[in-house]
Amino acid sequence: MSLLGIVLGLVLLMFLAYKGYSIIWVAPVCAVVVAVLGGYSILDAYIGDYMKGMADYVFQWFPAFFLGAVYGKIMDLTGSARSLANALVKLIGSRFAVLAVVIPCLLMTYGGISLFVVVFVIYPMGYAVYRAADLPRTLLPGAIATGAFGITMTAIPGTPQIQNMIPTQYYGTTAMAAPVLSVVACIVMFVPAYLYLEWRAAQCRKKGLHFVPDPKHKETDFSDRNLPSWHWVTGLIPLVVVVLMLNLFPKLLLNATGVELASNYAIVIALVCGILVACLLNLNQAKVLLPAINDGANGSMGAIMNTACAVGFGSVVKAVPGFAVLTNLALNMPGSILFSEAVAVNLLAGATGSASGGMSIALSALGPKYAELAAGNTAILEALHRIASISSGGLDTLPHNGAVLTLLAVSNCTHKESYIDICITTCIIPLVGSLLLALVWGFIGI
Repeated sequence: MSLLGIVLGLVLLMFLAYKGYSIIWVAPVCAVVVAVLGGYSILDAYIGDYMKGMADYVFQWFPAFFLGAVYGKIMDLTGSARSLANALVKLIGSRFAVLAVVIPCLLMTYGGISLFVVVFVIYPMGYAVYRAADLPRTLLPGAIATGAFGITMTAIPGTPQIQNMIPTQYYGTTAMAAPVLSVVACIVMFVPAYLYLEWRAAQCRKKGLHFVPDPKHKETDFSDRNLPSWHWVTGLIPLVVVVLMLNLFPKLLLNATGVELASNYAIVIALVCGILVACLLNLNQAKVLLPAINDGANGSMGAIMNTACAVGFGSVVKAVPGFAVLTNLALNMPGSILFSEAVAVNLLAGATGSASGGMSIALSALGPKYAELAAGNTAILEALHRIASISSGGLDTLPHNGAVLTLLAVSNCTHKESYIDICITTCIIPLVGSLLLALVWGFIGI
């Protein structure tokens, strides 16, 4: 019954989230279902395990969510991110419309901007690109998702996205973990996704499909600010600062003082530096800076609460007897511990509709055991870090995923019109890629 309760709770969570109901109330309700069928006290489950899991996640990761949202809003409202995107579009041209949308998304997420913010920033620019290329705008969500929800979130070495930072807490690794595996993963996931998007564009051209305007879209006008032609530099420099501070500063500090900086401290320092640099470069728009900080601060609450509620649900799942059965199945799965981890993280990321939430649940339950089995082998620990990160970006983008719902809402497209492209590029390809990489790396490296 306990195992049945876990399955029913997960199915109910996905169904209600898919219908658009807020996970803030859906998650505890589904946790109650798990608790009741698991023979666990409802009050103990909610007030105890659920709230503790949720609160612990907020305690550990709120600074990263908060500063990331503020940083992204400053880049957005000052026009810095848009200027950088426009410069790239001019360089690439509308002929390569897919690339002109994907590359800015990759740069912004690798620079530390939250993927939710990237969606809002990139859509107006992508809208103009696809209009110039005369491609159906229903193809645009797939291109944005490929750039924002893909390799820079999980695979590229040194990315400051939270999905790359969480494993450091369990394996004692850094954001640069397993660089060779990371590069291979980028190729395995990005090349098929990009080729698919280009194929889709070619098919639409053959069928004679054209761009149809979005009646709800209103472009933000920056013309009254008289932004200089080189303003794209104010978008590029903060991105570079964040990445360098995250990956180089801890090493320099360690070499100079012998003090090892924790990863959650490093991301805070990096984002603060990015915010300060972005503000200094846009002092001529001082009136925009405080509203941007305010909007970012407010926006961060929704993002972290949605994820924390998913983690709270997972904490109740871990407390019932059925979870021990699932844990044993994962640990005793044929193949290496890398494959076991890939399956566990993918399943929980899919169940919660959250890459960071699903990975946190999986690693908090299984991470210590994986680390013990790795027996202090640095190469294995780094591989575990990277496989966990990559796997979190697989089944997480099922239809009930918050970022997917946000992207479709912003682009005014339905699941029927655009989800197939999102699913193939950010769900199916990463899922297959993570499992294959775990199998191959487990065979050659462990």
